[in-house]
Amino acid sequence: ADRDRPRNFFTPGPVVSPKKEPPLKNQTTLIGDLRQRLLTVARRLELIGPTLARLTVGLVFIGTGWGKLHRLPDVTEYFRGLGIPAPGLNAHVAAATELLGGILVLVGLGTRLAVLPMAFTMIIAILTAKRADIHGLTDLVGFEEWSYLVFFLWLAVAGAGPLSLDRLVAPRLERLLGKNNAARETVVA
Repeated sequence: ADRDRPRNFFTPGPVVSPKKEPPLKNQTTLIGDLRQRLLTVARRLELIGPTLARLTVGLVFIGTGWGKLHRLPDVTEYFRGLGIPAPGLNAHVAAATELLGGILVLVGLGTRLAVLPMAFTMIIAILTAKRADIHGLTDLVGFEEWSYLVFFLWLAVAGAGPLSLDRLVAPRLERLLGKNNAARETVVA
């Protein structure tokens, strides 16, 4: 008779009913766990933002600075047509600012300072070359000069990020400045 009955290889154990938690608590826990995982991923990827911003504006401005240096007479004449004072001098300054600033931003060395004159050149570009095209806020924020200006201001505030020479130099600079500040405090005291 036992042969005709199907064999059950798993012996039945005690029946345990699962804990019933309120659905809201389960959802809150799930959302909290998901949030923590997303924040962990975001922290690991935080180097991408400043690195891509630096690569983008660095490469663009190395190119534009190089181009201006090799066409100074044309740039001078263009600046003269825009009514920029001392167009020859300002053509040299703009070219040098873009080329040297682009190199510094690209490698992330002195980024917070290097972007300031570059941001100023974008303000001048908007006020001179683009002024006639501004009919409202959407026109202004649509200019690539505006986008570069925003990148520069962000880099000035946030810094170059972890993949930069600034990050490598900072500890040494702090030690050097710390020693100099300690020496000055000793002399003053």
